[in-house]
Amino acid sequence: MQEPELHDLSDDADYAASQQHGSASMMRSDSGKHSSSSEHDGAEVVYLKDNVTIHPTQFASERISGRLRLIKQGSSLFMTWIPYKGQNSNARLTERDRNLYTIRAVPLTEVRSIRRHTPALGWQYIIVVLSTGLAFPPLYFYNGGVKEFLATIKQHVFIVRSADDANVFLVNDFQNPLQRTLSSLELPRALSVANGQSTSVSVGETSSDENQERTSGDVYEGSISSSQYNERQRQRVHDPARDLSIQVLEKFSLVTKFARETTSQLFRDNHSNGYGAIERRSNNLSPIDYPQKASNDSNKVPDKSPVPPDSLEFDKVSLVWGKPRQAPLGSDEWKTFLDYEGRIMDSEALRKRIFYGGVEHELRKEVWPFLLGYHAYDSTEAEREYLRAVKKSEFETIKKQWQSISPEQAKRFTKFRERKGLIEKDVVRTDRSLSFYDGDDNPNVNLLRDILLTYSFYNFDLGYCQGMSDLLSPILFVMEDESDTFWCFVSLMERLGPNFNRDQNGMHSQLFAITKLVELLDIPLHNHFTQHDCLNYFFCFRWVLIQFKREFEFDKTMRLWEVLWAHYPSEHLHLYVCVAILKRHRSKIIGEQMDFDTLLKFINELSGHIDLDAVVRDAEALCICAGENGAACIPPGTPPSLPVDDYGLLLYPQQELDDVL
Repeated sequence: MQEPELHDLSDDADYAASQQHGSASMMRSDSGKHSSSSEHDGAEVVYLKDNVTIHPTQFASERISGRLRLIKQGSSLFMTWIPYKGQNSNARLTERDRNLYTIRAVPLTEVRSIRRHTPALGWQYIIVVLSTGLAFPPLYFYNGGVKEFLATIKQHVFIVRSADDANVFLVNDFQNPLQRTLSSLELPRALSVANGQSTSVSVGETSSDENQERTSGDVYEGSISSSQYNERQRQRVHDPARDLSIQVLEKFSLVTKFARETTSQLFRDNHSNGYGAIERRSNNLSPIDYPQKASNDSNKVPDKSPVPPDSLEFDKVSLVWGKPRQAPLGSDEWKTFLDYEGRIMDSEALRKRIFYGGVEHELRKEVWPFLLGYHAYDSTEAEREYLRAVKKSEFETIKKQWQSISPEQAKRFTKFRERKGLIEKDVVRTDRSLSFYDGDDNPNVNLLRDILLTYSFYNFDLGYCQGMSDLLSPILFVMEDESDTFWCFVSLMERLGPNFNRDQNGMHSQLFAITKLVELLDIPLHNHFTQHDCLNYFFCFRWVLIQFKREFEFDKTMRLWEVLWAHYPSEHLHLYVCVAILKRHRSKIIGEQMDFDTLLKFINELSGHIDLDAVVRDAEALCICAGENGAACIPPGTPPSLPVDDYGLLLYPQQELDDVL
């Protein structure tokens, strides 16, 4: 179908006069009833809002403000967002960057859904998801106007509130049920269970109260009757789960023979038990963790029971396209990735292989520098040896800076004394149960101290914070060389350094992302956290800060780290690991109505009792499920993304984190 020609209004007189007439324009747009003062080829501006902003990064200086408009032309409605010209003087954001975010004449017929976010603190924003599953960046309304935006759309397009999430509005929701499910893959209806506050409805039935509520409040006026809408809802419930799962896998181009067979078997089993994928979601149950028999009594609290040491065996109900783990990468297989000069020929294939199996311990010393970014994948063996020699000399130079400080100088160097004292206190209690660090006057403990002191001079703004010794210890254990360990640690801190920001912006962005991912992937769990004031997700702080170092045995921590460093299928897989762990214990968390203090205690007690392989499989599956909408939940620049090279904006503190660690 050919799109109607639409005149681009971005350069008209109204746009040019926006600064002079912004207030009047805003009053017109907020009413939702005005018409454009200028028409071009039959186009009419039916909604206009200034100061609608996109946040490309976490830095306020790089936000891009613009004008959002809904334009009616004929029977079609289009949405545009045009950034203001010459508004931002930041040199990093070029005109090309602004054009990248420009939304030009998107017909509402191509929009699948609009998700509204109304946080208690901060600005309202919306996420527009297209029928293809792709989503535009969040649009922040600094001066309000989301309600008027949706009301204007309602006047011209059929729009219905999602039955599963009151903040999701489905646009033109009269496709066939299968296509609707595929298109809304990133929405809570297809990813998580129904809203925890609503009463569960058994398969094949529709609550009369629910129908009445939808008809009176949730279904907007349009070209389709409420009876037709309810018929579509019944069709959606009766979608064949097997076909649905196969189509979902095909959408991600991940349908393998293994996936098809596993999917078919899983859904045959589910149907034989009377429960399909959609039925489980209708009963507020997670695809990872659900009982044999669902209950419609949402207020029923199960008997409390202690967390057993190994309580995470849910293999038969694991998400079906989380692939099983493989044997670790060995020396012979490693050589097949190298050419005759020692270059890695296919870095993506190598990272994928490491993600699924890890690395044999004897090989880690050679592989970890690549994963951490110390060595380039396309470097030759000779180039790496030369780099090591150069870096060793540079390391010694930096180390001598603090070694040359005399006692008299130290008396007048408060910052040095404080950092040295904190480091010496921390290293003697880091992994002392390992023979590598055990005993008095252990030289490896002294190496930990020396490397951390050297790093505090290499990156003086950051210095040293508690938790860094936990991050360094496994690297020294693997590399067994002071210089190589130091530079691998430097590379790791390039990615994780924002975890220790003065304002903890790096940690806040990750905890915020976990919040949004749980909201996307498990609404009942999100609702529980909301009702019990747990939305700060501080109980995940230690997980994120030191990358689960205290949650697993030492050898499992090394396996997990190399999986995370592979950056497959996402560089933010650690956030999905957090979600996977929470989902695996959702029944206990929700059933026992855990408040923040109880939840924090429960999470701490999980240490040493988490099934690593199962959690990684679930994290992969959740990442695939979330797709583009999951990526949109993670703010740009969130660690372990490489930070923007602007140290004037990143100030690091000297902090005590004993309460967390």
